[in-house]
Amino acid sequence: MSNVIMLEQPTKFDMFSLEALDTVEQIMVMLARGERLEYTGSMVQEHLETGGKRLRARLALASTDALGGNVHTAVHWAAAVELLHNATLIHDDIQDGDMVRRGQPTTWVNHGKAQAINAGDLMLMLPFLSLSRMNCHDKIRWLLSWRLADQAAQTVRGQVEELEIMKSQTLTRDSYFRAVRGKTGGFFALPVEGGALLAGIEEKEALSLGACFLELGTLFQIQDDILDLYGNKGRALQGADIYEGKPSILVLNHLEIHPEESQIVWDILSKPRLQTDEKEVLFLIKRFEESGALAASIADIQKCKAELFSQDILYGYPKLFSLLKNMVQLALKPIEKLL
Repeated sequence: MSNVIMLEQPTKFDMFSLEALDTVEQIMVMLARGERLEYTGSMVQEHLETGGKRLRARLALASTDALGGNVHTAVHWAAAVELLHNATLIHDDIQDGDMVRRGQPTTWVNHGKAQAINAGDLMLMLPFLSLSRMNCHDKIRWLLSWRLADQAAQTVRGQVEELEIMKSQTLTRDSYFRAVRGKTGGFFALPVEGGALLAGIEEKEALSLGACFLELGTLFQIQDDILDLYGNKGRALQGADIYEGKPSILVLNHLEIHPEESQIVWDILSKPRLQTDEKEVLFLIKRFEESGALAASIADIQKCKAELFSQDILYGYPKLFSLLKNMVQLALKPIEKLL
């Protein structure tokens, strides 16, 4: 099939230094350009050029390798999961009103909301075009397509759940984690599912191995919630989640500890971004630490970490278990001083 990009020779790599990742970048740009580079493709390319850690692509490549698969066939799968993830980011930025991502103006800021929606829609389709260029059995291609579509659906459901929490001002532990697993957790399970399938592992076992990484996404989201208030995650403002009114793990834990402060917290979170005063944001940041919400959120991380490392199925796949431990270490590095 034409337009298939393959590695020229076998590549030795680890999780955090992948020569194959360059090929993934080439595939994503090629798909964005299509037959010729036009406005939609240029918006997608502009978004991709803002960078990012490419964790989902790295995880797809590294899990395929850890399970004995051929990284040559995994590059298009890695591109597919990374494109799907980035499509959701463009749409999220519009819905959340985020003006900066990775230190750069977001797509809707540069091109308007209507065109940004088009760019995100295009990126939702590109993963399936990437799969069409894979050198694999049609059954595997169908399974990978199904998993991509299922994750896209779960992401939308998670986003709706989060927006409904903000609208109803009702945040429970179940609703928070349900939204997180839909929006974030699945994007860590998905690359591993595909990596296992490409390594020749039977479908049911592959899905089980992917599920082992679901809570890794939860871990990343909790640390991201903490980092937003007590660190730096490359956004324009400290406490951007408060300006956006997002129901973070810190909000959840604070309201569990001090339910009598619910009205105060939601009054601040429900304000439009431009009407939220910096003093109110700083007040909540300080209050969450004083109340024990920060400590409780760190305890949630430790519980999540323990659950990740206690999954028996992983002991049959030592290289994959080692990969999981590396990913946990990476997830927690930005907040290691707090831990």
